[in-house]
Amino acid sequence: MDKRWAMLLTDEQCSNHLQKALGIHPALCNILVQRGINTFEQARDYFRPQLSHLHSPWLMKDMDVAVHRIQKAFQNNEHILVYGDYDVDGTTAVACMYQFLRSVHEPVNFYIPHRYREGYGLSKQGIDYAHTNGYSLVILLDCGIKSNELIAYAKTLNIDCIICDHHLPDDILPPAIAILNPKQKNCNYPYKELCGCGVGFKLITALCEVLQLPQDYHLQYIDLVATAIAADIVPITGENRTLAFYGLQKINENPCPGIKAIIQLSSLHKKLNINNVVFVIAPRVNAAGRMDDARKAVELFVEQDEKRALAYATMLQNDNTDRKETDATITEEALQLIAEDATWLQKKSTVVFQPHWHKGVVGIVASRLIEKHYRPTIVLTQTNELITGSARSVAGFNVYEAIDACRDLLLNYGGHFYAAGLTMHQDNLSAFMHKFDEVVAERITPEMLQPEIIIDATIHFADIIPSFYKIIQQMEPFGPNNMRPVFVVNQVKDTGYSKIVKENHIRFVLQQNHETITGIGFNLAHKFHLLQTNQPIDIVCTIDENEWNNNTTLQLKVIDFKLSEKEKG
Repeated sequence: MDKRWAMLLTDEQCSNHLQKALGIHPALCNILVQRGINTFEQARDYFRPQLSHLHSPWLMKDMDVAVHRIQKAFQNNEHILVYGDYDVDGTTAVACMYQFLRSVHEPVNFYIPHRYREGYGLSKQGIDYAHTNGYSLVILLDCGIKSNELIAYAKTLNIDCIICDHHLPDDILPPAIAILNPKQKNCNYPYKELCGCGVGFKLITALCEVLQLPQDYHLQYIDLVATAIAADIVPITGENRTLAFYGLQKINENPCPGIKAIIQLSSLHKKLNINNVVFVIAPRVNAAGRMDDARKAVELFVEQDEKRALAYATMLQNDNTDRKETDATITEEALQLIAEDATWLQKKSTVVFQPHWHKGVVGIVASRLIEKHYRPTIVLTQTNELITGSARSVAGFNVYEAIDACRDLLLNYGGHFYAAGLTMHQDNLSAFMHKFDEVVAERITPEMLQPEIIIDATIHFADIIPSFYKIIQQMEPFGPNNMRPVFVVNQVKDTGYSKIVKENHIRFVLQQNHETITGIGFNLAHKFHLLQTNQPIDIVCTIDENEWNNNTTLQLKVIDFKLSEKEKG
């Protein structure tokens, strides 16, 4: 499927001004300006994040109330339950808070809801567990902001709840004793994009201050915070970027035994970046909740004995192996269903269903299907008498609103712009599939059905030198709102040495003027014939390093290429 190329625009006057101040390549100045960095001071703070730039936790609404209630629990020797979601953000948040509280207070335990028996977020079963076991204070992490009825139920049992969440609140908030959420109304906290673990980290920071603990006491958990930031795909800007920067340092220099064990099992021997956390650490942690019980993910993160940590990491590794096998099988079956559907080509959405599919991986499968067939996608399975599933979307299309338009056919649904979950009676399946496609067809544009590559700047091969790449490295950690720079290089010629490798990929050897550079293009072999025309091409790429025989060179990672405009005809 051909992709649209979209070049970002830059304020040239701001870029020129910044270039004079920094003395670096104009293309890099263009990218900085696109990312809101217009002055020398802003660039300095961007390239050299400082922990001193983090905001005071006391700026967050209800922080004083939350801290006071926890201090009261300490004084009265109350039993505290730390409760969190079963994904990476939730389990890391619970691990941070549980370890911190245990270091200053004895009667503390943690609770992770079971994905299939209890579902997402706060559960009645969890509250009943707290009541039965004498917990009078529950600290909710990465969940709770929409649990109005359940928190009201907890109050009837004389259980106070403190919410540390980052999801968008409704107009009516739960009756918790304190709500820490930068997105709530009247919260003056300057940075709104913290993950759930980040909000919990702020509460720990405030507690460290009032307990007069050493100044860097809370930083022992920063590797877990960085893991949550990476896995939850929150913007890598502001505080998230600073926390991720220093968290990655700890991951690479002195990680907790749990993270160290995952790295050991994954055979990663180089310095880890955000990408490694997203694709190596996060899937193994998420697999615990997808395939079994996420409690062991918390056990991994809080374990101090390296041998026992390795045992927990091995359990997660096995869960992840099962997850990959299940995911691959279901993806293959789903693609077969699409191929056999004679009406699919006329549709603007993909909705597939099999009653035996594993509930824990349907969201991943939906993402896989979008890679192959680019359109809003829902993958459904059956649990008892109910149909449940996950939706994923394409750039620019709000799948949550499309599902909301079908709410008369649903028992329950929730989510956000690009991802959602839903439940319905099996009798409504056919009607839902029809209506959902109608809604998508009404709202989606032709452009949304074609993948888009966002390009930051134009460069030449002569620009790709070590000093240029060194500045790109200093732009890390990369992630949403601070992605690895994507460049276009125009009028490039194949040297004749490019070749297809492993059937699907291209090993490039390209030339522009007198400069030659190599590169790899994954899953681009179907376009190899364009190189064989011996005509100039334009390429979209990122720049990285290639290590071979103890020799490190710069290379291109080619994302896409096409015949140069002048050569089309």
